[in-house]
Amino acid sequence: MTGSKNLNLEKSLSQLEALIEELEGGELPLDKAMKKFEEGIKLTRGCQAALKDAEQKVEVLLKSAGGEELLQDLEPDED
Repeated sequence: MTGSKNLNLEKSLSQLEALIEELEGGELPLDKAMKKFEEGIKLTRGCQAALKDAEQKVEVLLKSAGGEELLQDLEPDED
């Protein structure tokens, strides 16, 4: 992941944490709370996309480095 994407991910996560704190505070009127919730959903989707991109890059790097065994070790168990 590039430095710029990493900063964007970290910034998005910080913004998301701030939104969560505001929403959990319970002080917002319903219309503002809904707008904050929508903003949080957009941030979450952006973070998920950045993480998926990073995961794909790791897979490519491991495969190209002959790390097939390592890649299998990283896959989550399906318990």
